[in-house]
Amino acid sequence: MRNRYLVGLRIRNSENVQHKVVCISFRRRDQLTPDVVSGFLRKVVQSNARFGLSDRLEVHLNHVSMPAGNGKKANKTKGWSLDVLSAIKRSIVVVQVAIFCLAHVLIVAMSRESGDSKYKSYRDGYS
Repeated sequence: MRNRYLVGLRIRNSENVQHKVVCISFRRRDQLTPDVVSGFLRKVVQSNARFGLSDRLEVHLNHVSMPAGNGKKANKTKGWSLDVLSAIKRSIVVVQVAIFCLAHVLIVAMSRESGDSKYKSYRDGYS
């Protein structure tokens, strides 16, 4: 099985927050070995980025799972209109108002999440 995870590291000096964060760029999981990390830390210690021996360091590990699509693009929604998609997907809400306003859309979203009884009238632009 192919290695589909990318891993990156951030190292921060929590004692002296004025120092910049040191980052190891994202790479495949099998490429981030202890030798790579120690070599990178050696370069940081030799540069002007100071980490004291008694300072507290925070190490953050970030990992991302890459999708396995085998190079093919799925075009399941090709040619479908917004009406058809909104009927199929319940996460899409169509707001039908004469004047499109962000505040009105926020009211519709808040009423849907709170379970307000006037949700449909807000969505249709009556309230």
